[in-house]
Amino acid sequence: MSPTSLGRLLTLAALWGGSFLFMRIAANPLGPVVLIEARVAFAAITLFFVSFYIKNKLQFVDNIKHFFILGLFNSALPFLLFAYAAQFLNVSTLAILNSTSPIWAAIIGAFLAKKRLSKRVSTGLALGVIGVSVLVGWQGLKMGESAILPITCALMAALSYGIATNYAKTAPQVEAYDNAHGSMWASVIIILPLLPFFPFRESLTLDIFTAVILLGVFCTGLAYLLYFRLIANLGAPSALSVTFLIPLFGILWGHLFLNEIIGLNTLIGSILVIAGTIFVTGFSPSTVFKKGILKNG
Repeated sequence: MSPTSLGRLLTLAALWGGSFLFMRIAANPLGPVVLIEARVAFAAITLFFVSFYIKNKLQFVDNIKHFFILGLFNSALPFLLFAYAAQFLNVSTLAILNSTSPIWAAIIGAFLAKKRLSKRVSTGLALGVIGVSVLVGWQGLKMGESAILPITCALMAALSYGIATNYAKTAPQVEAYDNAHGSMWASVIIILPLLPFFPFRESLTLDIFTAVILLGVFCTGLAYLLYFRLIANLGAPSALSVTFLIPLFGILWGHLFLNEIIGLNTLIGSILVIAGTIFVTGFSPSTVFKKGILKNG
């Protein structure tokens, strides 16, 4: 892997890990619906300006059904679920639970194909379940019964990503950039009718506004551009390695900016979940770097 690609990979992981930090900051004062509508709106506007600059015209109407399905399961629904969970759970917990999405994708894929899970996938699933149990068990002890719903919402958000992954395999062939751009506008439309029922909770402060801007423009809009560039340079399987780095940055940002304690349960839970995801996806770090060297010299 070239230094440039490695830098992009780390930057993307830092941005997506940071998304949980910004949701944690803004979810309570704004409410999940207002926060996520702002997130997808700023992301859509960012991608619009980029598409205008690169002269890429979005064929939204021609692929409207596809964009709405992708927007629902890959953006609107998981973003809302994570934003709800962010009102109660710390950044590291959110980031680790998010990394279970490839495990969900493998389970859904096997169910749809009516195939038994292989031993490797089953091992990964077991490791992931144990990791989540370690993490969730500690959160449950601290929060009591109030932890059940936010933890369930975070896991359902990861499940939604798994649904989107499997849908994408049979979806219409649309350019990756157009998928991001179109699905963001679809997400804006999907969430918009909810706004009258979930208005602002508090007045907008500079800190909260900054968190929303960073979340929408950088952690969503520009992060997609980085992700597509990585796919173009390394291929989708290698770009998937960002999944294993996001929890590390989530834990780091939560500790640095919100003084979250990095407990033994957090470390054990993240290691087990990441190991489970590696088993499920068949990811090999040595293969990634070999491919990167062959492609990028």
